[in-house]
Amino acid sequence: MSSAVAQRLSRKTVLVTGASSGIGRATALEFARTAADVRLIVTARRVEALEALKAEIEEVTAGKAEVLVQRLDVSDAADVKRFWGGLAAEWRDIDVLVNNAGLVKGFEHVGDIAEEDVNIMYATNVAGLINMTQAAVPIFKARNSGTIINVGSIAGREPYPGGAIYCSTKAAVRAFTESLRKELVNTRIRVSCVDPGQVETEFSVVRFRGDKAKADAVYAGVEPLTGEDIAEVIVFVAGRRENVVVADTLVFPSHQGGASSMHRKS
Repeated sequence: MSSAVAQRLSRKTVLVTGASSGIGRATALEFARTAADVRLIVTARRVEALEALKAEIEEVTAGKAEVLVQRLDVSDAADVKRFWGGLAAEWRDIDVLVNNAGLVKGFEHVGDIAEEDVNIMYATNVAGLINMTQAAVPIFKARNSGTIINVGSIAGREPYPGGAIYCSTKAAVRAFTESLRKELVNTRIRVSCVDPGQVETEFSVVRFRGDKAKADAVYAGVEPLTGEDIAEVIVFVAGRRENVVVADTLVFPSHQGGASSMHRKS
């Protein structure tokens, strides 16, 4: 007999952004492990990685899951419009949107931050998430149901030196999420935010501009969270009974008590 969560997610259509690696990839796999007949739209810029993910999901579910691979750069507003405009009718009526795509660049302090780093962080973490959500909300409103899960960060609650831009983008995600939840409070549309603490993924390698040694040093002597840890929380949130909203979730590894304990000097 399948679990209650598997039954609730059965045949649901789930869209995951940033699914080529890290939390997004783990989330798509966790949905498939939980409900083998789930329908997944996996998006990212790296199509080859998405195709590999699709093959793994099909293996895990013995071919029961349906997986649609779509290239999408959420930082590009025109590409977001292209994605939604080109989505086939049988995939368009999504049930769950997981806004996971995000990035961080550098540890520079204000005054020394490159303009292109500011722009790409805001375009991806804030504008991209908002544009995806604005396209999904009318779909959810039309049938008065749906779940939006935004992946935030402890950095949106506790800013730290060297994180002014990234922290402010995640604070924006938090404010946007809370405003949206209040706007939709009289509907059956659920809005949630999952804020991870220290997680070891490719995310840190991007922050250190490809320097894996520096990225690895951040986790020296500690056991950080994995993408799978956060994926389990995301699927838990999505799998609650329709009237249950897990509005706010903060997830730490056992060694962490706040944002400062995950910050390391470069």
